[in-house]
Amino acid sequence: MRQVILDTETTGIETRDGHRMVEIGAVEMINRRLTGRTYHQYINPERHIDAEVVAVHGIDDAKVANEPVFSQIADEFWAFIEGAELVIHNAPFDVGFIDHELNLANQRRQGPALGPVRDHCRVLDTLTMARQMHPGQRNSLDALCKRYDIDNGHRVLHGALLDAEILADVYLAMTGGQTALSLDAEASAERKESSAASEGLSIQRLSLKPGALKVVRPTEEEEAAHAAKCQAHSLHWLESATPNA
Repeated sequence: MRQVILDTETTGIETRDGHRMVEIGAVEMINRRLTGRTYHQYINPERHIDAEVVAVHGIDDAKVANEPVFSQIADEFWAFIEGAELVIHNAPFDVGFIDHELNLANQRRQGPALGPVRDHCRVLDTLTMARQMHPGQRNSLDALCKRYDIDNGHRVLHGALLDAEILADVYLAMTGGQTALSLDAEASAERKESSAASEGLSIQRLSLKPGALKVVRPTEEEEAAHAAKCQAHSLHWLESATPNA
């Protein structure tokens, strides 16, 4: 299965307010293994980037002034994601911006229109998955890194490619935990057996099959001895129970 773990950075929260994408980062995974293929692109949003947003991702007007606009990179980006399952944290946000950019790009291009995303890609939202797995807890990317013991100390600012790489590790941890637990349990059992052996103890696993036990019946002499023993006990009980005259 081909998956693309993806993240975007934008000029703001709402496309209806005229906000645009300024960065896309994505990594490719096939059969739960990273292939090394990535897609990373800064984008000129054709508008001013507010200071409060720059404080989050560090991308200001000057940094993207000479970058291509989205319509110039739309075909290359689309070729990277088309047909894959997109793994995104808070997918409605990123998919909404991608579809918005595709709609604007389609107005400038000739040929078949690109998008919408959900008509050509499966979408898996890791935020929804995390909320189902950890209800009532914080499920931001940073919180999940802490929960799954994933090092994100190099993440000072948000960055699309860096966040996509971190999300890939988080996704694998979230979806592979049961397998890891099973392996840990087997390893623990092996360690216990090894410890017992080192202390001179022997651990044996017995397997009993139904009907395998042999029935041994008493001999006539043994039956006679048993009857005499029972009679002697009965007489002793009667004598002790009879009151003195």
